[in-house]
Amino acid sequence: MKLHELRPNEGGGSKARKRVGRGIGSGLGKTSGRGHKGQNARSGGGVRPGFEGGQLPLFRRLPKRGFTNIFAKEYAIINIEDLNVFEDDTVVTPELLFEAGLVKKGKAVDGIKVLGNGEITKKLTVKAHKFSKSATEKIEAVGGKVEVI
Repeated sequence: MKLHELRPNEGGGSKARKRVGRGIGSGLGKTSGRGHKGQNARSGGGVRPGFEGGQLPLFRRLPKRGFTNIFAKEYAIINIEDLNVFEDDTVVTPELLFEAGLVKKGKAVDGIKVLGNGEITKKLTVKAHKFSKSATEKIEAVGGKVEVI
């Protein structure tokens, strides 16, 4: 099948494009469905998103709240229950987690943090940037090792 051979499903059909400004009989002639004059009738007319006709917009009426810490670290998190997909005695590195699709690269801006949610049954050597106390205890309880990168 080629691109030019594509057709809609039987009975599905495709909607005809709205052709404006093509005469009185079309129903969309002359003003092309924009009405007479006014801001929306003009070319390039219309208002920006959030504009309320001059009334103070909602986003300016609401109080400002909180702040953004520019020094905050952004870790991708993974729970130890997710590590059970690996075989025994595997060295689990961030690269291996990216390949397995357990962690998205874009989320791991400052590294990976392993949390202790769930149970681990495999004996693994886990290399990550941070570990919670419970994750460390559970990994070492089954004979695994924890390495902070």
